[in-house]
Amino acid sequence: MKHFIDLLQDTLKDICEIMPWDLAEMLENGKDVLVLDVREPDEFDAMHIKDSMHVPRGILESACEWDYEETEPDLVRARDRHVVVVCRSGYRSLMAAYSLHVLGYKNVCSLQTGLRGWKDYDQPMVDKDGNDVDLDYADEYFTAKLRPEQHRPADWVDPE
Repeated sequence: MKHFIDLLQDTLKDICEIMPWDLAEMLENGKDVLVLDVREPDEFDAMHIKDSMHVPRGILESACEWDYEETEPDLVRARDRHVVVVCRSGYRSLMAAYSLHVLGYKNVCSLQTGLRGWKDYDQPMVDKDGNDVDLDYADEYFTAKLRPEQHRPADWVDPE
């Protein structure tokens, strides 16, 4: 039986990851890059990289094809552009980048460490209204908050 981490490791055979400073340099140098944020709408509204495109992970595959209710024309046309997929921690973006790769995107990668790493590198983010986000608030926002029932029980036996 595979685990989530195994799925992530499998995608790394086909998908590159870049670090936040690499993305910052690309943006500073004016490289033609599409930053694609695949988090949920409330996450994107709270904070995101300025000028990034928002397509939630759940509709990604139909958003990058013509003739669907979710179609995003700029994303459909981006198959030959450099696409950097981002999420909170770099896990959803890795899976999303893999989907784009399978669907014919030629230059797609994932932001390793996600927006948490982007924030740790002191890079700016904006909220849904375009206002700068206080990075101290971002630090609190990105801290994992597991409920007690989400922790592995002491008596859990892996079914492998």
